[in-house]
Amino acid sequence: MSWFRCTETRPWASMRLFCLPHAGGSAVFYRGWAEEVGPAVELHAVQYPGRADRMAEPGVPDAQQLARLIAGAMAPLLDRPAALFGHSMGALVAYEVARLLQERGAAPVHLFVSGARAPHDRDDEAFAGLDDDGLVAEMVKLGGTDAEVLRDPELRELVLPYVRNDFALVENYRQRAGTRLAVPVTAVIGDADPRVDRAQAARWGEVTDARSALRVLPGDHFYLVPQHAAVVGEILRTLEVPVGG
Repeated sequence: MSWFRCTETRPWASMRLFCLPHAGGSAVFYRGWAEEVGPAVELHAVQYPGRADRMAEPGVPDAQQLARLIAGAMAPLLDRPAALFGHSMGALVAYEVARLLQERGAAPVHLFVSGARAPHDRDDEAFAGLDDDGLVAEMVKLGGTDAEVLRDPELRELVLPYVRNDFALVENYRQRAGTRLAVPVTAVIGDADPRVDRAQAARWGEVTDARSALRVLPGDHFYLVPQHAAVVGEILRTLEVPVGG
């Protein structure tokens, strides 16, 4: 099964943008972005195994392994400049993918990390081991999840295994020693995010020798849902891609 969902291939596009979802998320989270980035960018949303149309596949609970698999799958698509965007868990995985690509001589042109602490600034919160009700409560607290939907026992049975997988991935993550990025990094957060504040987000600048930036938008952990146009605009400005073209 393919690792990427591309709603519109654009052979004329000057670059590709690879978007990595949050814990419990899937490629559909970025479904509306393809049109907004305009014709100059071909968007590929990563579909992690264990969910949606990859439900039959086992989840990957290790960030390093997941990054290796994604980086390997990207190889045929690196004939054009590529940028990475990851939200929450996706930011950590995108960072490790960027390091791997750099090590292989195919560094991305930019890394965008959203709603996440820097890889060397981890917290000790643990949710993967909670019972079902506790796990659902944490998901709802973060936002981006419909509490009514998760009251459906059948849906819980489908969703919670890959949510636990992803929470365990984040909780067990440790920055691997080695490659320091030479890639520009932009961190973006919501100003009311309960998981990461400005100072913590600014520490992403410590992982690269290239330039770094911090952008703060209104909203909570899932600020990028109501603020998606602003986020896409920031990406396009940073990549110097004309908005709408």
